[in-house]
Parts: sequence; structure tokens; C-alpha cells
Amino acid sequence: MLENYFPVLLFIFIGIAMGVVPMALGKLVSLSRPDSRKNSPYECGFEAFEDARMKFDVRYYLVAILFILFDLEIAFLFPWAIVLKEIGTFGFVSMMIFLAVLVVGFIYEWMKGALEWE
Repeated sequence: MLENYFPVLLFIFIGIAMGVVPMALGKLVSLSRPDSRKNSPYECGFEAFEDARMKFDVRYYLVAILFILFDLEIAFLFPWAIVLKEIGTFGFVSMMIFLAVLVVGFIYEWMKGALEWE
């Protein structure tokens, strides 16, 4: 009975090993020389432990909207591409209208300069 669970346990063990072994090797082999530039915030451009009510640049929000725009596009394009033969011309025209709306949104953000950083 327990031999039926061996492949599952082996899969779990290999999965854990593939996550733990590279981290352990990196810890053992790498040199740790932190300096002020390595410890500085790099992800969002401001100090991590400042006032929580500070103002954000609106470009962060525009880039987030752009990401959601393309994420939605891909989320709808995959299922549409799979059933394109079954839905026919109506489905094709509907998706082209949807893509046109997304392209208009992308062009609007591009013209507003949301993709340009100082």
C-alpha cells in the first residue's frame, strides 16, 4: 500500500531539494560584503520606512494600469484563440473591437508620456 505513495513522496522530496539546495549553495559559496548602495531601497524609489502618507508619482499608477491592460489582453486572447473556429466571424470581429479599445488605451498612455521616465 505504501509503495503507491512513493512517487508522490519522491516528487515532493525533489521539489523541496530543488528549492533548498540552490539557496544553501548560494549561502555557502557567495561572499557577503554589504555596503550602503546594496542596502538602499531600489524597488520603488523611496525609503522603505518613511511616512506612510507620502505622495506617489502618478506614473506608478499609469504603469500599473498599463500592466493590467496587457494582462487582460493576454487573459482573453488565449481562450479566444483556442475556440476561434467554433465562434466564427462574430467572435473574430468582437475580439478585434476589444483589441482596438486596448490599443486606444495604450496609445493614450503613450501620448501622455506615461512610458517615459526622467
